[in-house]
Amino acid sequence: MGRLAIKAKRFKKKMNIVCKKKKSRSKLTIMTWNIYFGAELSIAVGSTPEELPQRVTEIFRQFQATNFPVRAKAIADQIARKKPDIIGLQEAAIWQLLVPQNSKAAVTYDFVSILLKELEKRGLHYQALAIVDTTDLTLPSSSGFNVRFLDRDVILVRKNSGLKFSNIQTKNFEAFLPVPVGGNVERLLFGWASVDVKICGKKFRLVNTHLQPVTPLIPETLQIQLAQANELLQGPGATELPLVFIGDFNSNTDGNGPTYNLLVNSGFKDTWTIAGKGAGLTCCQDADVLNLISQLFVRIDLILFRGDFKVKKVEVIGEDQKDRTPTALWPSDHAGVVGTLTLK
Repeated sequence: MGRLAIKAKRFKKKMNIVCKKKKSRSKLTIMTWNIYFGAELSIAVGSTPEELPQRVTEIFRQFQATNFPVRAKAIADQIARKKPDIIGLQEAAIWQLLVPQNSKAAVTYDFVSILLKELEKRGLHYQALAIVDTTDLTLPSSSGFNVRFLDRDVILVRKNSGLKFSNIQTKNFEAFLPVPVGGNVERLLFGWASVDVKICGKKFRLVNTHLQPVTPLIPETLQIQLAQANELLQGPGATELPLVFIGDFNSNTDGNGPTYNLLVNSGFKDTWTIAGKGAGLTCCQDADVLNLISQLFVRIDLILFRGDFKVKKVEVIGEDQKDRTPTALWPSDHAGVVGTLTLK
């Protein structure tokens, strides 16, 4: 037997002993957080070709004002307090200023890279395990640059957690909303990323997602969201493994959210209704994330599960005044949710 094989056998034996002797090692802490891409893209919707450059400039200025590099420090502080094993991020965007002649990036803001660097500064070692690219737009601005916006959902995992990962999958939903922008029709895409996780010899599947927001002004958005939820159930959700769904579901949990009701009726349990304290509100602060008093009014960011899990604890983070940046920005327009679960 080779040296590496001997080391692997010893490590496996050691982990088995640890899992048997220390029940805490079988605990798993999971976080989901929509970290806000920093601007209202709806400003560009319905624009004419002549109006578009100025509206794109307004969007980019708003993105700069919401200052993700500063907000990332506040987000990293929350992660440092909870040290989750797995993190599902939504709206983990890339923004770029592009030179029109050669599409070379003059400036790039990569939210994942920025956040990982902040975590490293705090002695926390995470890696991006799965990234799904969704909406991808490159539009002209009035400054002479093109602005590229790429939305992404990401699964981060803590290194040296003892977890084993396999069967990584990513996909955009087939159901999407076409939107008129600058005389063209663009696709507003959402998607999901999944991974099978092994902990102490037991395996489950985790899925991170972001579903279509619903607006009464566009009635078809509800049907699109429901179609996306069904794609989740028929795609990564079609497994005999214990299952965890995390993300921004954009569906009310007060009984009036058809998509939330669909998932619960499909056998999913809501960690918050089991172990949460209070209303657990997660959305939404003002678009400039500068509102003085928290304006969270709805619970749409969720950790759901199906199968042999026991919920130890679940809480909302990033919603207190003390969580704001020194420049008074909220960490995001959403609060995050952290849950601790064990496989029975």
